[in-house]
Amino acid sequence: MLSKIFSAEALLIWRKQLLSQGGSSADLDWLLDVGGGLRWTVLQKLHLDPRGSVELEVSLDQLEKLWWKYQIDHIPLQYLIGRCPWRDFELEVSSSALIPRQETELLVDLALDKLPKDFLGPWVDLGTGSGALAVALARSFPNAIGHAVDCSKEALTLAERNLKRLAPGNKVCTHLGSWWEPLRPWWGSIALAVANPPYIPAKLIDELHPTIREHEPLLALCGGADGLTSCRQIINGAINALGEKGLLILEHHHDQSDLVVELMASSGFADLEVSKDLAGIKRFAMGLRC
Repeated sequence: MLSKIFSAEALLIWRKQLLSQGGSSADLDWLLDVGGGLRWTVLQKLHLDPRGSVELEVSLDQLEKLWWKYQIDHIPLQYLIGRCPWRDFELEVSSSALIPRQETELLVDLALDKLPKDFLGPWVDLGTGSGALAVALARSFPNAIGHAVDCSKEALTLAERNLKRLAPGNKVCTHLGSWWEPLRPWWGSIALAVANPPYIPAKLIDELHPTIREHEPLLALCGGADGLTSCRQIINGAINALGEKGLLILEHHHDQSDLVVELMASSGFADLEVSKDLAGIKRFAMGLRC
């Protein structure tokens, strides 16, 4: 059995040797944290005082194999480990769905800011993927009725596992299908809809980093010729699906803000707002169905 206990000095030497061959220290430290169980704060203390020993959840040999799969084959670390920290929980992830991004956490915050703490729904997460947004909403509004929709059976199965584990006793129904279509029985009553749809223009797909382009599902990345195909479908369908004053919050590409707001305005949405991501870029559009 490979040892999982190392001197702090040996671990730091191992880390330095790997980084001398290329790669990001942030990525390697993420692997040590999430994959090896060595919290980032503990690692920083080791830099200051490399005496003593540390115990990892897996061996350094195992971590190194994962590191080279990431470096050489460009397989995302999250897929290699099968987990991804997000908000205050850790999601199971796989190549059947996008890796949840940190900026998408803000979409949840926007919904929480707009809704009362005793919100009862119904809410919907369109294109749920791993179920990140659905889990966050289910945990934030445990008494609310929710719906998670995805056109990928594999992604929906993944979301169901995350919901069961991270939001036990949740009141979320899952639906296989395209956007609003599986939700017809609830049309006209939905109070909140959130979505992080495919929004990357087709011509930009080849420019994506290999970890994204070669491993994350194209179905969840490509938004058609101008990147707005899915946004249009969601916005157009929302007028029938949302109830009066129903709230729609959409994540979009970094240069699509004005176009998405224009689409929402022309479809009859009011009280339109735009919010920025962690980098200060306009990333979210929201409005109320009149």
